[in-house]
Amino acid sequence: MQTGSTPHDDRTGVSALSGLGAQARGASSKLLPETWMQDGAKRVEQVLARHLCAEDDGDTELMAAMRYATLHGGKRTRALLCLAAGALADTPARMLDDVGAAIEMMHACTLVHDDLPAMDDDVLRRGLPTVHVKFGEATAILVGDALQAHAFLTLASLNAPGDSRIALVRELAQAVSAEGAAGGQAIDLSLVGKHVELDRIVTMHRMKSGALVRASVRMGALCAVGVNAAHAALYCALDHYSACFGLALQVIDDILDVTADTAALGKTLGKDAAAQKPTCASIMGLQEARQFALDLLRDAGEAIAPLGPRAERLAQLIQRANAYLFKHAPRA
Repeated sequence: MQTGSTPHDDRTGVSALSGLGAQARGASSKLLPETWMQDGAKRVEQVLARHLCAEDDGDTELMAAMRYATLHGGKRTRALLCLAAGALADTPARMLDDVGAAIEMMHACTLVHDDLPAMDDDVLRRGLPTVHVKFGEATAILVGDALQAHAFLTLASLNAPGDSRIALVRELAQAVSAEGAAGGQAIDLSLVGKHVELDRIVTMHRMKSGALVRASVRMGALCAVGVNAAHAALYCALDHYSACFGLALQVIDDILDVTADTAALGKTLGKDAAAQKPTCASIMGLQEARQFALDLLRDAGEAIAPLGPRAERLAQLIQRANAYLFKHAPRA
């Protein structure tokens, strides 16, 4: 991890990256969004398949269930956020791919546990039976536990300086801690059947799903530049982007739970309403929630505007989210 000071760009108020990734940025700007996203997702998929090797489990189905939970579909948004943030500097693609794979393992862990009967009790995920439905509840619990461990093993095995690996492990651990996804899930469960204020729902979303989005972006940057005074403005911009983008994704998910069909959603339609879970859509109404999501995506774009062309890929992910919202939840 680079910890030395870098020149400051007085025009933008953002620390210049002192030549880091200049050539990479020039090359990446020629790639269409669909090209780098598809290529990045494919590379991360290959890393996941390699780390979750299909060896004979003997008398168990644990590894087969781990692969089922991780390799069967998904937009790989969190991995792509990591790759996009890594494009801010000349970060080796292989390192970003490994970090992106670790993030996707952790994301899969949270989904498997969220779907359990004691949690959200869902039977569909990405259009397929959830892990506990296909393999049994006990195996599903172990799948989540093992995927979390493999995520940290992947980060600990990176070909990178020790302080970089420690920073990445700390970032991911915090994202799923009591201050992150685990705490957010606890709040989510506590709100079932209750009338709550919007602020409480927003807090829950920022923890349950937003914390991992924030970590994905920060981990992409952490692969190349450290968190220090020289890069304070950079991380401030990335954190603002993450807060807005992560919340927007969840608001969109809340909207689609009402408006999309099961095929598009990949999970049970109307599950939140059936479970009496308050959401942004149920509190604000569909049109206000839709505008809220659009405003959040706009704010995310404004947050990274001072970073200029180096943040092009982060901006393209905003464009993709906008297009997804318009496609599946058009304005009434």
